[in-house]
Amino acid sequence: MGPLFLLDLAAQQARWLGTRQTAIAGNISNVSTPGYKAVDARPFEEVMDRTALTIQASAPGHMAIDASDTRGTVVRQSRDGWETSYSGNNVTLEDQLLKAGEVNRGYALNTGIVKVFNRMMLASVKG
Repeated sequence: MGPLFLLDLAAQQARWLGTRQTAIAGNISNVSTPGYKAVDARPFEEVMDRTALTIQASAPGHMAIDASDTRGTVVRQSRDGWETSYSGNNVTLEDQLLKAGEVNRGYALNTGIVKVFNRMMLASVKG
């Protein structure tokens, strides 16, 4: 049995959520650093749009397609900061806490889907 696409997708999203959580934690730790600009991970949809799926040949005469690097998560400066303080810092704690809540909900949804899929696979094997 080959790898399941759903589990691979869930793993990619979990890695992306970890990257975003790291960026948010860095923003929170620099909330009072003069001149610091908030960063955030690219949206997951954008990362997935840049990810090429690999097609493997099932016979020697079939065409092989190269896939690009699938780790397309790049941290960028946030343009949606609420305000910029007189020190040039555009990090607001409220904004970062909202983003941290989004990451938490993303983890909960991701693990919930994987658990349900796992139960479904176990039920189909037992039945």
